Amino acid sequence: METSLVLQNVLTPPVLFFFLGTVSVLVRSDLEIPAPLPKLFSLYLLLAIGFKGGHALQDSGLGGQVIPTVGAAIMMAFLLPLICFVILRVKLDVFNAAAIAAAYGSISAVTFITAESFLENQGINFDGYMVAALALMESPAIIVGLLLVKLTGPKNRPNSRNIRWREILHEAMLNGSAYLLLGSLLIGFLTAAYNPIGIEKMQPFTGKLFYGAECFFLLDMGIVAAQRLPSLKKTGSFLIAFAIFMPLFSAVLGILVSQALSLTPGNALLFVVLCSSASYLAVPAAMRMTVPEAKSSYYISTTLGLTFPFNIVVGIPLYMGLVNTFIPSTL
Repeated sequence: METSLVLQNVLTPPVLFFFLGTVSVLVRSDLEIPAPLPKLFSLYLLLAIGFKGGHALQDSGLGGQVIPTVGAAIMMAFLLPLICFVILRVKLDVFNAAAIAAAYGSISAVTFITAESFLENQGINFDGYMVAALALMESPAIIVGLLLVKLTGPKNRPNSRNIRWREILHEAMLNGSAYLLLGSLLIGFLTAAYNPIGIEKMQPFTGKLFYGAECFFLLDMGIVAAQRLPSLKKTGSFLIAFAIFMPLFSAVLGILVSQALSLTPGNALLFVVLCSSASYLAVPAAMRMTVPEAKSSYYISTTLGLTFPFNIVVGIPLYMGLVNTFIPSTL
């Protein structure tokens, strides 16, 4: 890993604001973000990245590497939870292993957004169609996690026959973040195709404001992540090690797939980040509803308290270093 990449990443405003939020908890400052604002900024970031991705997708078209890359991303969303489950079953019961596996098979949109900002700061090009991969990787992991519980859990599990699969699939595929991402992607695509002036009108909202909103949101994420740190003690050394090892393992798989797809370095980094990040919003919400036997402190504290900060601060530049080594730029 190139030390300069880590330093450049750490000294960017979004990451520095993340540290500011983290330190505020550690020094017991009374800094807090009013509850509606983080949700608002989260929705804004998803809308902006989806709209810009749709615009870029219209420019690039659906040919070339678009379909193979999105297909590979969906494949990884099915495969990674299975690998996680096998590893986690060494120490954990079926319910906890499945819930954590689903979280680590899914994605973190904020980590993806931070990786995009990193690439922009480095002057490395990437394609907007990667947003489609982001939107489509969340649901498969939830489905796999629930199927693992259904197939490997106790046959006499209370209420196991009362699982409403139609509602679960609806939640997995049409939860708020996935719906907004896909909808914004479609709107950006259609606007670029039939009303190009609309792109120009949206630019101040989706362009110039984006970086500041990201900083504000990461300030809140720093506060939330630091608040989760005490819960890590309850998970034990096995899960703490897993929360670091699994992103690295997934990143290696992502690089191998990126090589096979002949992705550019920028797209390869985004693909690797999608593979190595973990969900701390959509998946925990689904698991809390459908797998109450799993301890939420396990799958939330590991993803949000450790994996998310690791990826934001160290992981992204580390993965970029690996991408530069194994997928050198052709320019």
